[in-house]
Amino acid sequence: MENNRRLGRYVITHWGEEQVRAFVPPALPPNPALRLEPLQRILEQANQSLGRLDGLASVLPDLSLFIYAYVRKEAVLSSQIEGTQSSLSDLLLFENDEVPGAPLEDVLEVSNYVAALSHGLGRLRSGFPLSLRLLREIHAVLLSKGRGSAKQPGEFRTSQNWIGGTRPGNAAFVPPPPEMVIECMGELELFLHAERPDLPLLIQAGLAHVQFETIHPFLDGNGRLGRLLITFLLCAGGALREPILYLSLYFKANRRAYYELLDRVRVRGDWEAWLDFFLAGVKDTAEQAVTAARRILGVLDRDHRKIESLGRPSASVLRVFQHAQMHPIFSIGDAAAKTGISFPTVASAVAHMQQLGVLREITRKRRKRLFVYDAYLAILNEGTELPPRGG
Repeated sequence: MENNRRLGRYVITHWGEEQVRAFVPPALPPNPALRLEPLQRILEQANQSLGRLDGLASVLPDLSLFIYAYVRKEAVLSSQIEGTQSSLSDLLLFENDEVPGAPLEDVLEVSNYVAALSHGLGRLRSGFPLSLRLLREIHAVLLSKGRGSAKQPGEFRTSQNWIGGTRPGNAAFVPPPPEMVIECMGELELFLHAERPDLPLLIQAGLAHVQFETIHPFLDGNGRLGRLLITFLLCAGGALREPILYLSLYFKANRRAYYELLDRVRVRGDWEAWLDFFLAGVKDTAEQAVTAARRILGVLDRDHRKIESLGRPSASVLRVFQHAQMHPIFSIGDAAAKTGISFPTVASAVAHMQQLGVLREITRKRRKRLFVYDAYLAILNEGTELPPRGG
């Protein structure tokens, strides 16, 4: 059957004395070619939503604030998919040198993710191509500290890995054997660099994500790096000027469908079903990001007006308020150090904002008391909430 050229092949390898069937995907793009006509409507909607999000980025009064918040939200969500128990508040506490409520290794993973994203985007902006070398660099940052640091950070795997089960013999999926990883990744790199006027950028991103997850080229961190790859591709391809689209919340909310559709590509070559799901995710996620940005702007504007009503003290209070927007959980000492305002002036500004209902103290300590910008953090937290810890 002609359609079988879309299917991969199985290679027999050995795990101890056990025979294992490892899956090797065909090179991209799919052959026979994708049937894009049924996807045109959702592709147009996804592109329009992405365009609105990118346009909004150009009119936000402080884009760095939005990026700061969204990068951290994505780091938390992407790591939660892998089983970490870190919340956004845990990450912000960790960045304030406070002890988070989650296990430290979980929070370190999330912190590494923020650093990996920043590193990758910095390299792309300096003109470095999206290449295997860059992916290895990003992976090295992603696994630099914490529980993945012993699993060959920055190096393609030299042993067999698997997904689900306790060994390759009972796994749900076994990626290509280690000796074929370089060849498979080399083909993916060629696809990323090829001029493909017949394949819209969003389609390319959807294809590349599945191919990366299928190859599973690293011992650890494949899921997180595969989700980052989508953002890097959209930024490198010019669809986004800033890293403000992340699909982890969509994948987390539709986890079963996500894994079923990845499997459907591998077993049946059904790329179109996956792409329909992926494009719907881009559309929904971009629209949610636009809505969240507008809500954040509304909260900031409301609280800005409250502070202006203070009269004379408002100038110094507004400077501390700006700090609270970038650091929704902070101490007076940190705010004083980062803003260059004296400790007593920051303390007075914080007291004013507490009286206005803008800030709330969360520590009840005498030293290094912590304050949270509740209304702002509540919007960022949506979708990242975890069930209560302990029992």
